[in-house]
Amino acid sequence: MNEALERCARVLDAIVEVCGRAAAWTGLALVLVMAGNVLARYIFNVGSVAMQELEWHLMSPLTLLCIAYTVKHEGHVRVDIAYARFPAVVREVIDLFSALCVVALSVIVIVLSWHYVKQSYVIGEGSPDPGGLPYRFILKAMIPAGFALLLLQSLAATLRAIQPFLGGGSHPASPVPTDARQ
Repeated sequence: MNEALERCARVLDAIVEVCGRAAAWTGLALVLVMAGNVLARYIFNVGSVAMQELEWHLMSPLTLLCIAYTVKHEGHVRVDIAYARFPAVVREVIDLFSALCVVALSVIVIVLSWHYVKQSYVIGEGSPDPGGLPYRFILKAMIPAGFALLLLQSLAATLRAIQPFLGGGSHPASPVPTDARQ
């Protein structure tokens, strides 16, 4: 049973890994667009509303699609002061509860944002500024897409967090820092 759960968690991890790595490339695109905008403004004294809007259109996938990737690689902020001092079973309960809370939050955000994206698509929403970018729904679609990836990563964490309660060993999802064990 635990092997099947771990295999499923690894599949979810792989999806998040691929999407996170792909989305991370928007960071390079963002830097290039921003540098181009600065150079155009200060050297050539020209600017483009579309290029300025493209900056935050690139920021959206970078932040929203990389949240799950960051969580997967333990890059998020954790406060381990009290957690590290708890017995293993308490940490396991906290990990399971936390993963389930993030699953619930992700589902709520996906459900609430879906209508927002759909409405934008139906009305053909674009930039309100002259010369701005069209297809605003693509930008807004990053909200449910990012939280769908977070949902996948949280499901993987949930699968790992329930393993100790099914007779498996402790899961490696939340390692206790070495300095906190003293």
